Amino acid sequence: MSVMDRLSALGLALPPDWTPRGRFLPYRRDGAVVYLSGQINEWGGQVTLTGPVQDSPEAVAAAREAAQVCALNLLFRLWEAAGGDLDRVDCVLRLGGFVNCVPGFPHSPKVIDGATDLFIALFGEAGWHARTAVGVTGLPGNAAVEVDAVVRLKP
Repeated sequence: MSVMDRLSALGLALPPDWTPRGRFLPYRRDGAVVYLSGQINEWGGQVTLTGPVQDSPEAVAAAREAAQVCALNLLFRLWEAAGGDLDRVDCVLRLGGFVNCVPGFPHSPKVIDGATDLFIALFGEAGWHARTAVGVTGLPGNAAVEVDAVVRLKP
């Protein structure tokens, strides 16, 4: 089953294209390695969840979903970098996750698991990665979550 078929089987799809909020490239390739710029939980130009994320089970669950939106945005840019073929992904090397949260918020890793879980579901063993998950006091558009990634492609 292809990565796009697995994505569809999960009831998910890649987002529509969008304009970055700043002056940067959405990705940069260095040989087989793709450095993906941070993506917020934005869909169709609208932030899906704003911060700061509160310390409650409901807020953590909503932020996990926001992290999944970030992952879908990363996948769109990765799809572009891979010439429209996500089956070229050899492995996800690293994710960096940022949660716009209240001071003392202890659940940043649980939130960023929303992105991690999607990469593992789509790429299996190759989706496992090194990661950071930190709390911050603000993100672009007051988004709740931002995630960046480094991925290696097959030749």
